[in-house]
Amino acid sequence: MAKEKKVSEAVIRRLPKYYRYLGEMRAIGTERISSGELSKKMGLTASQIRQDFNCFGGFGQQGYGYNVDELYFEIKKILGLHEQYNVIIVGAGNLGQALANYSGFEKEGFHIKALFDINPRLVGISIRGIQVMDIDDMQKFIEKSDIQVAFICTPKKKAQQIADNLAKCGIKAIWNFAPIDVVTPKGTVVENVHLSDSLFTLSYRMNSEIDE
Repeated sequence: MAKEKKVSEAVIRRLPKYYRYLGEMRAIGTERISSGELSKKMGLTASQIRQDFNCFGGFGQQGYGYNVDELYFEIKKILGLHEQYNVIIVGAGNLGQALANYSGFEKEGFHIKALFDINPRLVGISIRGIQVMDIDDMQKFIEKSDIQVAFICTPKKKAQQIADNLAKCGIKAIWNFAPIDVVTPKGTVVENVHLSDSLFTLSYRMNSEIDE
């Protein structure tokens, strides 16, 4: 179902959660669910769930609820997960190797084709059958292999330059794990991931509960 209006960032951030919960319900054989039942599982109000779905034209019928299979695949399509994407990882250190070792990306259509690094001790090794290549060969590989997505796992000081180079090579999307918010030009979207932010939020919540 096509998006008819600009969707807020808050709604976009909730879509993966809907997708995950619906996937879990499909796995146990749930065929239909109401917004009220879904709200109890997700910690949202039923009204909020209906408002979120209305951003995409709405799903289900009043008094009848949602078909879990249909809703799952509609959200999958909205998230673009019905497509296949070729991916590279820039930075083959511990984090880059951990991402390469995670097979779950492939199940959702993200296929890691290569890793790139400047360290000669890493260049030439394979991670789960995926080769680590010299970063000097990155541009040619992107062009030859029709790469759409790049994960950045480099040190902070290199990340923006890497992002600039990736954008020039025609990369459409960057998932950045370097501890800096990289900026990209129009035509390349970026998701900056700061793992410490989640940890610091956990620390705040832990200590605020202790103070109470």
